[in-house]
Amino acid sequence: MTNPHYLLRPVNPAFIAVTFIVAFLFNLMPWGTTLWIPDMVALVLVFWNIHQPRKVGMGVAFLLGLLMDVHDARLLGEHAMAYTLLAYFAITIHRRVLWFSVYTQALHVLPLLFIVHAVPVVIRLAMGAPLPGWQLLLAPCIEALLWPLATSVLLAPQRRSHDVDETRPI
Repeated sequence: MTNPHYLLRPVNPAFIAVTFIVAFLFNLMPWGTTLWIPDMVALVLVFWNIHQPRKVGMGVAFLLGLLMDVHDARLLGEHAMAYTLLAYFAITIHRRVLWFSVYTQALHVLPLLFIVHAVPVVIRLAMGAPLPGWQLLLAPCIEALLWPLATSVLLAPQRRSHDVDETRPI
């Protein structure tokens, strides 16, 4: 490995909550019926499930999914099931993913993001809805492209400074 792993400060639970609120507010924006808009709640959820699996688990994913179901006025449980599966698989691979570079992490996260978008489609198809267009495949790709940016922004408060301070204990 060419990049050293720096020690990170403990994450503030209030910061985790703020990131979920901002992501949820992004999803509340009136984008219309465009299918290629990324699901920011899913991106932030998979990030925190990989980096802090003990603080953000499947219960948080289920509650966020219910909130998204209520917002979208869809069948209750579509997003809840998708986010819960996302959290389960992200927690399953979290130790492995952290060893890779940020760009390789994006490749590992891409199938998880496809699952998040595929589960509601499969549920809607089972209920008799028509098959959506190919634009639905763009959203997980855009989310995977946003992974390096999300990593740098969401880990910024935890990074230690490179300057040595004699009054700091570590």
